[in-house]
Amino acid sequence: MSFYQRLLVETEAERKALLSTPLIQSGVKGDLSHAVYLAFLTEAYHHVKHTVPLLMACGARIPERLEWLREAVAHYIEEETGHQEWILNDIRNTGGDAEAVRAGRPAMTTDIMIAYAYDTVLRRNPAGLFGMVLVLEGTSVNVATRAAEAIQKSLGLKDDCFSYLTSHGALDVSHMAFFEELMNQLTDSDDQEAVISCAKVIYRLYGDIFRGLVARVEGEAA
Repeated sequence: MSFYQRLLVETEAERKALLSTPLIQSGVKGDLSHAVYLAFLTEAYHHVKHTVPLLMACGARIPERLEWLREAVAHYIEEETGHQEWILNDIRNTGGDAEAVRAGRPAMTTDIMIAYAYDTVLRRNPAGLFGMVLVLEGTSVNVATRAAEAIQKSLGLKDDCFSYLTSHGALDVSHMAFFEELMNQLTDSDDQEAVISCAKVIYRLYGDIFRGLVARVEGEAA
């Protein structure tokens, strides 16, 4: 069994738990309110804006024995630069206040997930950050495009309200092939365990973001 296959097997329970969260299931069916979609984009902005800084920190701390992985991190940085602005454009086109989101603070659940990612890079094993890559890009491949189509149909929004979801659904298919190739080159057991451990935790923390969204929006409405 390749390490990539092992990674999928050992994180299967956490992945299924994430994909079964009510908000993701509702998103795939298009059963989301306008307010919940905007809340989703808001939290997406607050974690996506950390993607490039996290990758930069990771690349700076990867040891010389993993120089090939540092080069891959540089590739990811180039690919991911500016994606938070796509989300702000979607917020703006959906009728939200993009500048208020930019200046605002994330929900606690989002803050915790990002803090754990930085902790992985700065205090644990920087290679572990690829566990987060698995979660975010793997989830995009599984649900992003379907959710965008369903939500657009139900809310009657234009194409320019979904650049983040539609672009990531397609883009992350090729990213996952690249990710699989990288993980199969990762042979050190400590590095492998770091990726698995990070993925398991991020699956849980990412799910917490979704689990808290609807309750928060309903609370604000009340």
